[in-house]
Amino acid sequence: MITPSFLKPGDKVGIVSTAKRTEPHEIAQGIATLKSWGLETVTGKNAFNAYGFLAGTDTERLADLQQMLDDETIKAIFFTKGGYGTLRIIDAIDWTKFRENPKWIVGYSDITLLHCHVHNFGIETLHGVMLQGYPKSTFESTDTIRRALFGESLHYEIPAEPENRAGEATDGILTGGNLSMLYAVTGSVSDIDTLGKILFIEDIDEYLYHYDRMLISLKRAGNLSDIKAVIVGGMVDIKDSTIPFGKNDRDITLEHFDCPVYFGFPSGHIEDNRALIMGRKISIIPIEDKIIYEFL
Repeated sequence: MITPSFLKPGDKVGIVSTAKRTEPHEIAQGIATLKSWGLETVTGKNAFNAYGFLAGTDTERLADLQQMLDDETIKAIFFTKGGYGTLRIIDAIDWTKFRENPKWIVGYSDITLLHCHVHNFGIETLHGVMLQGYPKSTFESTDTIRRALFGESLHYEIPAEPENRAGEATDGILTGGNLSMLYAVTGSVSDIDTLGKILFIEDIDEYLYHYDRMLISLKRAGNLSDIKAVIVGGMVDIKDSTIPFGKNDRDITLEHFDCPVYFGFPSGHIEDNRALIMGRKISIIPIEDKIIYEFL
């Protein structure tokens, strides 16, 4: 995998809205944080547009993203907010200049689509909180983004969960992201290759039966075979139906994987949303009452 160039003070970074509409005050703290790292921010001209639910028309959102992808002076692209919308423009993106001059893509949730698509080019990306989430996120959430982008090592020690299915998983490339998005891209040109890799999943506001359906669909597509391990992040507001499903989300997860499974990783739609380098090799080692995650 290709690692985009690490950032340094004075570098320019782009800010775009490819999904849900955003107001300037929502990302003010995020921009201030980036500037405190010594970065110069360049906001897309359509970033605060509104077109119903979306941050502008498909044409407007695409134009901002395309500009940032093509501009060689932009060293990373940050996204204002998730929700929905990136899927509407993905097939119109011209990746030619980006592939010639890779840069960091930083986001999660709806941006999982870009992580998946870019990994098919063999380029690493950064799964992390988006600018709208900076005010309500922990220090670790944003500081691990800074550390990853500036080339510092990422090493996590997370308490072990009793439901974990233990087992070491060393030297596996990390892939995945928001489960609903992984489900959405199944069978498309943005679909991910999970063979021999370590899969990360997280989600929010889903019913148990739909969680089960998404995993079964991925399994039927061959995307859950020969995985080295599964890291499960935040599973927030996973709801039961009127007629109880009969299993919780952890039961469902264990049923569909026959590899080591580690629950409770602090990443996803939670306040402690720590950065993950997607496409980077990672080692997972259980030691007594904690799990060691180390990017290689």
